[in-house]
Amino acid sequence: MLIAGFPAGAWGTNCYVVAPAAGEECVIIDPGHQATQGVEETLKKHRLKPVAVVLTHGHIDHVASVVPVCGAHDVPAWIHPEDRYMMSDPEKALGRSIGMPLMGELTVGEPDDVRELTDGAGLKLAGLDFTVAHAPGHTKGSVTFRTPEAADIPSVFFSGDLLFAGSIGRTDLPGGSHTEMLESLGRVCLPLDDSTVVLSGHGPQTTIGRERATNPYLREVAAGLGADPRGAAPAPRRGM
Repeated sequence: MLIAGFPAGAWGTNCYVVAPAAGEECVIIDPGHQATQGVEETLKKHRLKPVAVVLTHGHIDHVASVVPVCGAHDVPAWIHPEDRYMMSDPEKALGRSIGMPLMGELTVGEPDDVRELTDGAGLKLAGLDFTVAHAPGHTKGSVTFRTPEAADIPSVFFSGDLLFAGSIGRTDLPGGSHTEMLESLGRVCLPLDDSTVVLSGHGPQTTIGRERATNPYLREVAAGLGADPRGAAPAPRRGM
């Protein structure tokens, strides 16, 4: 499997292009702010043809380039229904203005073809299999995507802003809930095998095993304490 990722835009949001191999069809995950050029360069470098854009959630730093990317390649965008409104109304999703200069760089709205994700769904796209898990906490419609484990190839977990290396996504924006975040961490992340590779919405690659052992939030959930661990943990990474 080929996975090419790069941080894009003002928030350094990780955009991923995933394909079975070079020269084949691919899926684009989270083309956010100023991601269009990076997407096109990646497609050209690896001779890839997009068949879909899939979104871990609706915050503008993850969806800002959806309209131009989908339009350029005539492909659908997949998003959870509870976050769909954010594509057309990003400021409502943040509870504040994100600033007129920045807004002037964005193409706000939905692409022509929007399809909705559901918990537990299996997506078969570009010859790849993704399992969708609804994981509210960062937003009401946050989801993760996971590829199956294969012989000598670990599962890959695209965690969006649910789980980061050493931390988790923020829960203080509209639709965020620390209680829901902890529940999602326990239900979605803890059952995964330690070898599962975690590719998150911000920051470096990690593994479930590493986070199970060192991430204070995940350790808190694993211990079953249910307490708010924010005082003992590092602040969540940059992003929305």
